[in-house]
Amino acid sequence: MSDIQFDGVTKVFGRGGKPFTAIGGIDFHVNDNEFISVVGPSGCGKTTLMRMVAGLETPTDGEVRVGGEKVTKPGPDRAVVFQQFALFPWKTVRKNITFGMRSRGASKAERDEAVAHYLKLMKMEGTEDSYPHQLSGGMQQRVAIARSYATDPGVLLMDEPFGALDAQTRTIMQEELVRLSHVNPRTVLFITHSVEEAVYLADRVVVMGRNPGKIREVIDVASTRKAEKWSEEPIDDVMEMPSFTHLRGQVWRLLREEMGEDI
Repeated sequence: MSDIQFDGVTKVFGRGGKPFTAIGGIDFHVNDNEFISVVGPSGCGKTTLMRMVAGLETPTDGEVRVGGEKVTKPGPDRAVVFQQFALFPWKTVRKNITFGMRSRGASKAERDEAVAHYLKLMKMEGTEDSYPHQLSGGMQQRVAIARSYATDPGVLLMDEPFGALDAQTRTIMQEELVRLSHVNPRTVLFITHSVEEAVYLADRVVVMGRNPGKIREVIDVASTRKAEKWSEEPIDDVMEMPSFTHLRGQVWRLLREEMGEDI
């Protein structure tokens, strides 16, 4: 099991005169192999929430558990994909993908099998010996995702992974991530500023508020989408489904209320 549990999680930064409460008392459960998108205004603690799951930040109060185990530090059961591709520029695609595997002592045969498997999933066969500078931004991010999957984590943490891409490449990467999530499911916590991206990708969308960071509402996308698919004529493009428009509007209204804007 690779579920995530937040129990009364609070995170306070700073000591002395002006401490800042980034996260205030969050209780939430992410199911095993569930895809959760997190949206919210700037400063609501989205990235801090993810970093606590990664073990890169420690809660001031409460605890985060993954698979029932308290998170106290980074571990191989969790992989992080950042907005910037974070590849080693001096290493080939092959060596970037297998970096974590080598650290864990995987054999050459295991590494070669993983490279072939994940490059096929990413539709990047033949790029094994290329260097990052020889690849487009979208291809570099595919390599970063392949590297995360290659370590076989139960939890995939993604912090604005498509934010640095152009609009067309971002759309393609979203489609690829949906496909990959069906072929090779993981528990995913996906941080984004894009409402459309959140609704398109997720099983549930967590809308956060700020001052301090808190969960404003959790919107069940998967159940609504499933009900519509059974009751209407099949629609290949999720963004053309009436439920997509409805759910997107629901998330936008919550965000505008949180930011103090008129609806």
